[in-house]
Amino acid sequence: MGTAVRVELWSDDARAGEAAIDAVMAEVHRIDRAMSPFKPDSELSRINRDAAAASVPLSDEMFALVARALEFSRLSGGAFDISFASVGALYDYRSATQPSDDALQRAREAIGHQHLELDANARTLRFARPGMRIDLGGFAKGHAVDRGVALLRQRGVAHAVVAAGGDSHILGDRRGRPWSIAIRHPRKPGEVVAVLPLEDVAISTSGDYERFFERDGVRHHHIIDPRSGASPRSVHSVTILAPDGLTSEALSKSVFVLGVEAGLRLVESHAGVDAIVVDANGALHCSSGLLR
Repeated sequence: MGTAVRVELWSDDARAGEAAIDAVMAEVHRIDRAMSPFKPDSELSRINRDAAAASVPLSDEMFALVARALEFSRLSGGAFDISFASVGALYDYRSATQPSDDALQRAREAIGHQHLELDANARTLRFARPGMRIDLGGFAKGHAVDRGVALLRQRGVAHAVVAAGGDSHILGDRRGRPWSIAIRHPRKPGEVVAVLPLEDVAISTSGDYERFFERDGVRHHHIIDPRSGASPRSVHSVTILAPDGLTSEALSKSVFVLGVEAGLRLVESHAGVDAIVVDANGALHCSSGLLR
């Protein structure tokens, strides 16, 4: 998944605790094998190769994820869109490579969640436009931490954190006190903007400092506005608290693209969801639930 994965838990039996961690890590590797765009034999790669020519059968897991992704696309007015990948694939942040204007325009024409034809009866997906691709990078990590917590619950673990990069799912408390999760400062390495005491919640942070390069004073980062094909610049980081990692990760990307005002309106429309946003001026904005 292109990120570090960490599991921390409490167990009275060291052997059972290690076995639980191993089970979570095995599940994360399984999800990576299915959903990585970099593995040619993954289910995601097969979809991207074949779905423009014909309907591609999906596993139950992939079908459910694409269906949820389309729900978030509709809820966010297209700010979250897994078909952004037609543009995203043109960037290489390690080598500071960006597409030409012509290539960007051609790729933008392939973006649009409304052109992803998901057939609920046949359990298939078809791309209605040539050049379409999907990428679950804004979704699969949330799914992975959710699955990790579900596996731990099945094994009787009551106190744990499963983290994949900026996405964490917290199970219970830390045996009588909350887990403390820090939100890093988007422009000052080693500093934080907030420390949150949390229990039984998922948290996702999206920032423009994760994968980026700068050219002519402009920061090009991995979060792409599907509507423009460019990196949003009104926000530096977004942190979402939600009941599950799929929701927190999808909304962190959505709010980043929408900006502070529209993004917080989206958050306020979801019960049990809160947000902390650092805008481009370094100002901190919080949803009403956190203010209370």
